[in-house]
Formats: sequence, structure tokens, C-alpha cells
Amino acid sequence: MNSGTDVREAGRAELWGEFARVGKALGSPTRLQMLDLLAQGQRSVESLAQILGLGVSTTSAHLQTLKRAQLVRTHRVKNHVFYALAGDDVAALLSLVQRVAGTHLAEVERAWHHFAGPGQGEVEEVDRAELLARLDEGSALVLDVRPEAEFAAGHLPGAVSIPVDELTRRLDEVPEDADIVAYCRGDYCVMAVDAVRVLRSHGRRAYRLNEGLLEWRASGHPVHTASA
Repeated sequence: MNSGTDVREAGRAELWGEFARVGKALGSPTRLQMLDLLAQGQRSVESLAQILGLGVSTTSAHLQTLKRAQLVRTHRVKNHVFYALAGDDVAALLSLVQRVAGTHLAEVERAWHHFAGPGQGEVEEVDRAELLARLDEGSALVLDVRPEAEFAAGHLPGAVSIPVDELTRRLDEVPEDADIVAYCRGDYCVMAVDAVRVLRSHGRRAYRLNEGLLEWRASGHPVHTASA
């Protein structure tokens, strides 16, 4: 090979090596869960460790792998380091990974049914287009059933926050004469499934949005914060 060809071949190897950095960072169930949580809003290392049941040093090591691939960014507040997604394109990437896996791997559907529990198929769903149509008609209440901190960090416009673990004791806040559309973190989040079951058992007309904040954010739709 001449020197020009050698340079080009080296450049090609380097290019695909950089692409592989992202693939390597995604090649861990733990890191994928971290990205899913960070799609809801920034979190400290300690917060992620507590949610995932990991040690702080293990959590930090996973986050450093994500940071080396430029999938997350950091900032420090006093003695705590906070992580956030590097951009909405990272949320779109995570959503695409889930969608491709769900389309091509039969095991995904089986695992989802195990995760969601018996009767998951009985939970009625609406898609984004139907939700938007119902909102235009004023015929639906959008219910965010994630933890309050996640709601404050970002939520669907007009959504009302009632975390799923508070839903039973706060049922009087849910109107009896409206269609309730519940959502949570993403398509493979069970909080909205559980919320619909609770609401239906108390006579409410409840449906699950077949996506969550992850997909909403990835699609470029507006996300509101508690101060917005």
C-alpha cells in the first residue's frame, strides 16, 4: 500500500473504533437503566446508586464509561456530582434500541409480560396521536405517575402528578367523569400499568399511554418543568 492508502485505512479503523465506543457503552443492562433514569432528569451518583441497588463506586464506574462515550455530561454541586443525558439524541438512541429489540427479539415481549405481571394485556392503551386528539377535545386528564422529583424535572404539558404509590389514598383528586391517561418513564415502565389497574378497580375510565417521557422527549415534543 502507498502512504495515502495507509492513512485512509487507518482513518477507517479509527472511525469505526469511535462508533464502537458508543456500542460498548450501551452493552450493559445497568448502563441502559441508568440512561433510562437520566432521561427523566439529572441525578446524583448517590441517587442512581440507591435506585439501582449498587455501590457508589460501581455506579460511578458505569457512569464514567457512559461519559467517555459522551452519552452523559456532569456538573458538580458542592460535594455531589450530577449526571444528565448529553442531549435529546441520546434519549432517541435509547428509545431506538428498545424498539429494535422489541421488534426483532421475541424474548423482549416475554420478559415484559413477566415484568408487568398477570393481566398486563387487559390494560387498555392509547397512542400519542389519540392522546393529542383527546387533549384537543378536552376529554382527557393526563396523569404522571412517576415520583414527584421526576415530574418536577420534566413532564408532558398539562400533566397532573400523582405518584403511583400515592394513588390509592389520593383517589379523590382523580375526577370520576373523565378519561384518565396515565404515563410513566417509557414504553417498558410498569408504573403506568399498575396505576391503570388501581384506577380501573375504583371505577375510573383509565388507559395507559403506550410510551412515556423517554419516547415523548426523543420525538422532540415539548417537555415542561415544575417551574415552567
